[in-house]
Amino acid sequence: MTKGKKPANLVQTITRTTLILETIGNYPSGLSLGELSEIIELPKGTTHRLLTSLAYFDFIRQDKASKHYHLGFKLVELGNHLLSHIDVRKEAHPYLIRLGDDVQETVHLVVLDQNKAIYIDKVDFNPKRGGLQMVSSLGSRIPLHCSAVGKVLMADMPETDVDMILQNVNSDRRTRNTITDPFEMKQHLQMIRTTGYAMDDEENEEGVRCVAAPIRNEIGKVVAAMSVSGPTTRMTIEKIDESLKFLVTETAMRISRKLGFSMGTDPYR
Repeated sequence: MTKGKKPANLVQTITRTTLILETIGNYPSGLSLGELSEIIELPKGTTHRLLTSLAYFDFIRQDKASKHYHLGFKLVELGNHLLSHIDVRKEAHPYLIRLGDDVQETVHLVVLDQNKAIYIDKVDFNPKRGGLQMVSSLGSRIPLHCSAVGKVLMADMPETDVDMILQNVNSDRRTRNTITDPFEMKQHLQMIRTTGYAMDDEENEEGVRCVAAPIRNEIGKVVAAMSVSGPTTRMTIEKIDESLKFLVTETAMRISRKLGFSMGTDPYR
């Protein structure tokens, strides 16, 4: 079991589920219902109900021949997600600092989480410059359709997932510039795929512009997005076109290469 001070309000079902997963994990050849029930000291009926629920969500699988229970592949999937996020942040952080120093604006790193972009790293611009301070915080989420980083993530998603997200955008207009028309957004996403970057032109917050680019893994899948954000007085369209979009995409590419991506990989194959 997890070490540390035991909370007084632990949920019994969660405690038992954790015990089952950790116990089965200690037996590579798996365990029968009776064996598991005896080890964790729970009735067979209770153990079976918990196993049935875990199997439904692929946290547990049962061998058809031996009837033994093994850990499910959902745990591998979740573990890979966690590792990829940790690897991305670790590899990206020095590049974010360097870019932030170069452009003297706020730099963000996000990943996809529950159809929103979640901030996993942030480098603030030099506060001595004054002006607008970004209110974003690590762990907070931002909608995909109205943010540069979110649109970069959307551009790599299957069309069915994009359609599901676009069903709700009409009720989430943040500013007068927020794109809420599904057809317009799909055209916009195609442009992002072509150019390799996205811009938030005061679509999430009045007075703020962002430019973002995708970070890819070794097979070309977008695993994160990074952006430069700042007030429109400094982040002019001309500045974005002349320099910032190149600096952001170049930095994102360098991070992608650290994760194993190469230009020979076709991300849209």
